[in-house]
Formats: sequence, structure tokens, C-alpha cells
Amino acid sequence: MSGSTYPAGDLLFHWERPRRRRLAIAGFILASLGLHALCFLLFQVIYPPTISLLPPPARVSVIAPTSDEARSYLQWLAAEDPALASQTQRPAETRAYQLPKLAHIPSYTTVPPQLRQLPPRPAKNLAVSAMPPAPVPMNSLGEEPPSVAVRSTIAFSGALQNLAATQPDLKFHPSTRDAPEDSRFRIAVDTMGVVRYSLLESSSGDSALDDQARRYLALCRFARTTKTNLPNDKLIWATAAVNFGNDLITPPAAERAP
Repeated sequence: MSGSTYPAGDLLFHWERPRRRRLAIAGFILASLGLHALCFLLFQVIYPPTISLLPPPARVSVIAPTSDEARSYLQWLAAEDPALASQTQRPAETRAYQLPKLAHIPSYTTVPPQLRQLPPRPAKNLAVSAMPPAPVPMNSLGEEPPSVAVRSTIAFSGALQNLAATQPDLKFHPSTRDAPEDSRFRIAVDTMGVVRYSLLESSSGDSALDDQARRYLALCRFARTTKTNLPNDKLIWATAAVNFGNDLITPPAAERAP
């Protein structure tokens, strides 16, 4: 360095002392405090925050007629009710509301209906058909075989099956032309062979036939039995089945029930 051409007091780099920045930092701090104070003034004093308050809970006061004050208050409300004073009260002697008698006026008497015109008839085809309409020929299938006559009978079961019975002539007159079903009766016979009771168990579908069958059962007579043969020493109970055949006397068409 001694052989350099620069003077002794001059250096290559100028090392100056750092500037003092204490005043700038203090200024920024004061400015920040001022801004904070201004924001507090704006948002807390001039424009306060909105506080939402919840509505108070609903409360219902029930007036029960358990005290004298509540009963008197309810009586006063009933007496001062404006709805009762404004509405029409019917007299006490009237029993029911009677509608006025109004004459019915049909709508077609005042406003006549508009009728539609019939469509034109189609033109008739005058061409001669090769197969004109005619009755269908019916081929005879031959004579029907004669029906086998089946007579109506009464069959007994139980203890009466072995006893000789005297039956009347069965002539049934049904009220309809429908084929009836067999009817069953529960009958009771005494020691003299007379039918004392006849109870209907299953009907034939025709009440007239059931009544006639009950009358025929009452006319039946059985052989006498001793009291030792009876199970209850009084009556013999058994079942009587009335089997209807094709010998029923059906009513004529004029007297047939509709």
C-alpha cells in the first residue's frame, strides 16, 4: 500500500456511518396507533356492530275453571262474546232447520240445447250378393233317449234303519224349476213308532220342498219298540235323508214364480 499513487487519507471504499433510523420507526408506530384509534372510532362508535337478539319464548296462559276468579272471567267472556251478539239466534221452540221450498227450474227451459245433426245415411249397395242372408240349416242329431224315471225316496239311518216303516205317497210340488238338492232331517221317534220331532239339518234350496218333506216325515209310522231298546229310554234319534227324483210336479209357466 505504500507504493500506491493514492494519498494516505483516501481509501478504495468509503465506509460511512449508518444513518440513524430511530425517528422513522417511532413515526410508523405513532401512525399505526392513530390508524387503530380511527378504526375503533368508526366501527365501535359511529357504526356499532349489529347484535341479533333472539325473540322471547312463547308463553300460553290457560284459564281453567278451578278458581272463582277464573270462572267469573269465563262467564264474562261468554256474555260479552261479539260472535253470539252478531249471529242470528233461532228461537228455542224450533226443532230443526227447515229448508225453503224452491221450485226446480231445469236449465233446458231457459237455454235450449243444441242438437247435433244426424250423419247422412250410407248409400245402399244394390249389387246382388252371391250368398244372401238366410237361416242356418240345423242338422237333426236324432231322437233324444227317453229319460229314466227316478222316484223320490226317504232313507233312514241309525236305529231306524232296521225298523219297518210305513211311508205315504211322495208327491212334491217345488216352487221353481231348478233341480233341488237332497235335504236331511234329524228326527225323533217314540216307542209307538210316531215321529215326534223333525229338525232340518241341510236344506234342498227350496223352502216349499223342505216344508213338504217335513210333513211327509210326520206321516211316517214305524214298528213299536220296547223301552229296553232305546238308548235314553224315551226317544230314538236318527237321520232321515229325502232324495228328490225327477217325479217332481213342476208348476205351469203361468203360475211359476218370477
